[in-house]
Amino acid sequence: MRFFGLTITREKAAPTASPVDTRGGWWGIVREAFTGAWQKSVEVRLDTVLTYSAVFRCVSLISSDIAKMRLRLVQQDADGIWTETSSPSFSPVLRKPNRFQNRIQFITSWVESKLVHGNTYVLKERDSRRVVVALSVLDPTRVKPLVAPDGEVFYQLSRDDLAGVSDLDAAVLVPASEIIHDRWNTLHHPLVGTSPIYACGLAAVQGIRIQTNSAHFFGNGSQPSGILVAPGPVSEENAKRLKAHWEQNFTGQNVGRVAVLGDGLRYEPMAVKASDAQLIEQLKWSAETVCSVFGVPAYKIGVGAPPAYTNIEALDAQYYAQCLQIHIESIELCLDEGLTLPAPYGTEFELDALLRMDTATQIRTYAEGVKGGLMKPDEGRAKLGLPPVTGGNAVYLQQQNYSLAALAKRDAQADPFNPAPAASPPELAPPDATEEVSRFATALRLKFAEAPAHA
Repeated sequence: MRFFGLTITREKAAPTASPVDTRGGWWGIVREAFTGAWQKSVEVRLDTVLTYSAVFRCVSLISSDIAKMRLRLVQQDADGIWTETSSPSFSPVLRKPNRFQNRIQFITSWVESKLVHGNTYVLKERDSRRVVVALSVLDPTRVKPLVAPDGEVFYQLSRDDLAGVSDLDAAVLVPASEIIHDRWNTLHHPLVGTSPIYACGLAAVQGIRIQTNSAHFFGNGSQPSGILVAPGPVSEENAKRLKAHWEQNFTGQNVGRVAVLGDGLRYEPMAVKASDAQLIEQLKWSAETVCSVFGVPAYKIGVGAPPAYTNIEALDAQYYAQCLQIHIESIELCLDEGLTLPAPYGTEFELDALLRMDTATQIRTYAEGVKGGLMKPDEGRAKLGLPPVTGGNAVYLQQQNYSLAALAKRDAQADPFNPAPAASPPELAPPDATEEVSRFATALRLKFAEAPAHA
């Protein structure tokens, strides 16, 4: 059958290709947090961990910050400078990757899949020219890499209707040339990435359980659980009856009702003090642990005190270097290789949308750049969203500034600071007498020619 311009055969598996080690990848259960955790029903499930606010915010923050940057097609000139360009073969797929996603949604799905599952699989769709015209992010739980004995890599795709992998009664084997595979933290196999949740899942579960216990506490009217104490022995039947009566009438929505106790019964609250539990400190620690694993500064998700806002650009540069840069560079490289861009072309995110200075710093920086001859006035105005002006497409410098070539020529003299006086012009020789007579005769003839004739 024909599938995205490829001839695909239906088969369950290639007999010569074997699946790779999947530890840490794809599956919805992150392995045991400690020995015996499974027997104690302590498992770190991916769908549960994503409900923790710190994990959710780290994933959404990183993906949205990368997706909001414009993806450009650039070309390198003879001077090694990358400038934006366009191409009918490559620009359309960068502007609209597929039929159901725009650029921002596509990049968001790419980064979210990589952060949550450790792997991003993008299926290419080609036209008759073998040019990539569409890119679709696949469900990572439906993709499995296979390696042949000769080292060739294939990907086994299960049904994915949205990506166009449909109407198939068996798995499809696709060569690696038709898949863009972005991965990180390849701890167990070069073809299998590992999500940061593998390292911070237990901290996330701890935070969820702290919040769950708090919700139960406040759901009980901010009253701790307790015990009914009798002065003497109580039969099991009476104990169950008293417990059921108390829970039905004096807990949950009924907290605050007046209870009448007889036969020497008394109620004693039983709970750990907040100071002993260190509730806030534990919540803060679990959130900071998640942030440290994802590489996100804690203040970015509202954990801890924010730093002084004296230099926002420096804070954003730190966030870019320690968290975003590896993902941005990886996406750019994967697209360059996946789209098979020729040598002068490349893809590049526009970092101005992320590393944006405040207005005062912008104006001061661009003014210094124009004054120092580093940029044209129109280039600085374009950075501020202003139109060009007459005479702005030129580099300006003050008159007293000299070029390096002129200074080098001056320093090459024997005494650069006492140059030799300029040579005087040669004296002109006195005119020849013959030339004088000739000029006089010519002037006289012209004079008589101008005089009026007499009758």
